[in-house]
Amino acid sequence: MFIALVIVTALLALMALNSAVMKLRKNEQVVTTIGGTVGVPERYFPVLATLEIAGALGIVIGLWIEPLGIAAAAGLTAYFVGAIIGHLRAGDTKGLTMPLVPLVLSVATLVLRIVTA
Repeated sequence: MFIALVIVTALLALMALNSAVMKLRKNEQVVTTIGGTVGVPERYFPVLATLEIAGALGIVIGLWIEPLGIAAAAGLTAYFVGAIIGHLRAGDTKGLTMPLVPLVLSVATLVLRIVTA
């Protein structure tokens, strides 16, 4: 089961880091979707990126430090739940797939981290 945790953790960390980099670079699609459609001001992009980077580092380090891994996975789960709520409030059902995949990975990471603790 620990191997599954490592795989899911790696996938989630890569997705979170990629998402953070796209926010920091102000990728056109990200600005259009998160800024324009969902309505998040661009000045918050660095904060969102920092949360994703912290979560990614936390789940990776959490492979060795269990409480950190649990806390980071819970934080990423909350982050992506918030993203889904933002898309739903804006009526953006097309954009739900972007936060939905990392949300599923976040929940899987959280459950696996708890089970393997």
